[in-house]
Amino acid sequence: MAEDSGQEKTEEPTQKRLTDAQNKGQIARSRELNTFIMLIVSAWLLMTQGQRVGEGILDMMRSYFHLSRDMIFEPKLTVVLFKQAMTDGLLLVAPMLAMLTIAAIVAPIALGGWIFSMESITPKFDKLDPIKGLPKLFSLNGLVELLKAMLKMTLVGLVGWLLFNSLFAQILGLSAEPMQQAIVHALKLIGYSFLILSCALILVAAIDVPYQLWNHSKNLKMTLQEIKDEMKESEGSPEVKGRIRRAQMEMAQNRMMGEVAKADVIITNPSHYAVALKYDENSGSAPVLVAKGVDLIAAQIRNLAIEANVPLVAAPPLARALYYSTELDTEIPQGLYSSVAQVLAYIFQLKEATKTRGTKPTPPKDIQVPPEFKQE
Repeated sequence: MAEDSGQEKTEEPTQKRLTDAQNKGQIARSRELNTFIMLIVSAWLLMTQGQRVGEGILDMMRSYFHLSRDMIFEPKLTVVLFKQAMTDGLLLVAPMLAMLTIAAIVAPIALGGWIFSMESITPKFDKLDPIKGLPKLFSLNGLVELLKAMLKMTLVGLVGWLLFNSLFAQILGLSAEPMQQAIVHALKLIGYSFLILSCALILVAAIDVPYQLWNHSKNLKMTLQEIKDEMKESEGSPEVKGRIRRAQMEMAQNRMMGEVAKADVIITNPSHYAVALKYDENSGSAPVLVAKGVDLIAAQIRNLAIEANVPLVAAPPLARALYYSTELDTEIPQGLYSSVAQVLAYIFQLKEATKTRGTKPTPPKDIQVPPEFKQE
């Protein structure tokens, strides 16, 4: 079906759509399956319990309809007998009523499962509007309901006619039987006929169940626009997510820039790349990359390093290798230990010369990196 936007519902429902539908009580249900189960259970009870109930009714009739003259003229006794008859009658059919109650609860959840929704039981008075309900008569569901009704009428009529012809002789023979035997026999015939007529409706249920599953799935399908709107609602619009990502990047960059002043050395390209390394001699671990950047960010790192008196070493191949091979706050790869060691040796010599006011060492030149780390 087309939406107002012109899009068709071609996409499978999302998990959120399925959950919302369940919360609203929108699940696949088949009234034909419910009716079939109830009728089958009723027919089975009539066949298995019919004789017991029939004999119990006869006993009640003998007990409560055979009254003496004195009992008839006793007004209060009539009320007592009536109450007793009602109690005995309820106890007689109580097992059947209990089974039918269980069937009435189980039958609806045979398809779709058990679900409780306040929204589905809330009265909706707009459904009482005949004008709004008129289009439903000419919809696909209305046509299906009409066809099911015609099929049920045809099946029940045909099976009923065949049953009547096959049992006609037995029905006529009931008048020749003793009353007690005739009642029990009649109940058996009714139970048998009821069971056969109920079984005839299995065809209707077998057609209705797949249709209801298909119709439910079709109604829950979504358009591409609905999926996009749902994603915006649940995850936020791309603009909002972009602003969040930018804010996160700014926070990460600010945090990274704060580590530059704590670094031991800045290795540069010298103008395009800059990486900041920090090395703790006492930890026994490899140097850690605490900041890196290209172009403008590299320039910021260099400026911050100059302000904090962190030495800069120009080693273009090593700067590019460290930038592409090492993530922030992680140790440098083992393949670059030797190259970085040359830089750190220079830094230690520089610090010692600064303390002793000696001759400053010459910065390392032509630092080589392994071929697998080279970046053009």
